Amino acid sequence: MGEAVVVGAGPTGLWLAAELRLAGVDVTVVERREERFPHSKGFTIHPRTMEIWASRGIAHLFLDEGRKIPNSHFGLLDQRVDFSALDTPFPHILVLGQPRVEELLERYALDLGVDIRRGHSFAGLTQDADSVVARVESATGTYPLEADYLAGCDGAASGVRKAAGIAFPGTESTAYTWIADVTLDDPPAVPYFQRNSAAGQALVVPMGNGVHRVGGVNADEDGDEDWTEHAGAEELRTRLAAIAGSDFGLRDPLWISRTGSANRLAERYRRGRVLLAGDAAHRIFPVGGLGLNVGLQDAWNLGWKLAATLRGWAPDGLLESYHDERHGAGLALMELVRAQTSLMTDFRPDLLSLRSVLNRAVADVPAFSALLAKELSGLAVAYPPGGDAHPLVGHRAPDIRLSDGRGLFSVIAPDRYVLLVASKADAEAVSALAGNAPPPHVLTVVADDPGAARTEWDRLRAALIRPDGHVAWAARAGGDGTLAAAAAAALAAVRR
Repeated sequence: MGEAVVVGAGPTGLWLAAELRLAGVDVTVVERREERFPHSKGFTIHPRTMEIWASRGIAHLFLDEGRKIPNSHFGLLDQRVDFSALDTPFPHILVLGQPRVEELLERYALDLGVDIRRGHSFAGLTQDADSVVARVESATGTYPLEADYLAGCDGAASGVRKAAGIAFPGTESTAYTWIADVTLDDPPAVPYFQRNSAAGQALVVPMGNGVHRVGGVNADEDGDEDWTEHAGAEELRTRLAAIAGSDFGLRDPLWISRTGSANRLAERYRRGRVLLAGDAAHRIFPVGGLGLNVGLQDAWNLGWKLAATLRGWAPDGLLESYHDERHGAGLALMELVRAQTSLMTDFRPDLLSLRSVLNRAVADVPAFSALLAKELSGLAVAYPPGGDAHPLVGHRAPDIRLSDGRGLFSVIAPDRYVLLVASKADAEAVSALAGNAPPPHVLTVVADDPGAARTEWDRLRAALIRPDGHVAWAARAGGDGTLAAAAAAALAAVRR
């Protein structure tokens, strides 16, 4: 019997599998496609995703191939949101097609020893108190795959979610966006073109190798007919020119797709030994790459918790906290997407006026633009700490520059917490925690003063950082109790 089965070899499934394997978990991925899907469903990588990859030492793989853009959009407003002032080593979006993202992640997972089985389809499951058994179909027949846990990362039509009996409530589509990968003989002069008018919305982005992604929402789209089944270049030229005033010499479409504005959120992210992540847990209208990036954050949250559970050091309730934290993040995602959907799909005069007001706000109110930048970038995600915890608890820790030149991200690992203390004396006082605690040893002690560069970390005596980079516990300077006792109590709460 294996330890974990992941269904789906998209970005979410591959990253989850890699995280589990990095922590020593035996993991098998089953994927129904024989070959990787060749067209790019998404191409926008957010700063938080880059931070996640940096915490595992592989950010350079994506930076070497992607194109940096120092801003992003909110609801395709004409005024773009500035990312350059964000507190991150990656103050930009990275444009890189999803097929290449998947190829890099698959190579990384294979190098770690993940068993990836393409052409093997999930066909059902049974579970009891001790294990879950997936029924898998392949060219050579059907076979059972038993494991301690099974994760469904198999998209919005998730067979795992359906087999587990998890409801998927939400809203139906009221508008439709179309996208296509094409050649443009006369492309726009700007690298990220967008146009809004009473006729609809249009977007043009170069994808490399002479291919451009074009997309749009036409105001007269009724959604009754899926025209993509018989569409060609002429249909696309007509739709693009109606909005942008030009078809930019569009020809030779490689791929055409259409998506409705339905939004759905799984009622539970976990049922027994079955867990959901990515589009299997949340189906959203495609807005600025949110689906791909939020799926990777699901896997980032789930990976270390599931590994800790399988390795026996997770405290009671840790795995269930995956649902609590990421379902809450999913609710926030729904709000962020729906707010933008109206701006992108409704072209009545009152909505066009709202766009004008928001455009001015983004341009003239730096605090408003900064708020949107944090939300869109993924850096604003925080998990409710409960009780009277320090204000930093639940928030992501930035890449604090340590005195030895390293960044905090380089210290974070999937199988241990990091205790960051502000002085060497405190480090000596708590260092025995790492060595004297019973196995497994899940604590790294780092002595450094994090408050030197960030006011919110000022007067902080110590912080316990989770394997996913979020603050689990923090203590202010000047407390009466001994730091060793407080840190021991904090550690006791996060390990068995």
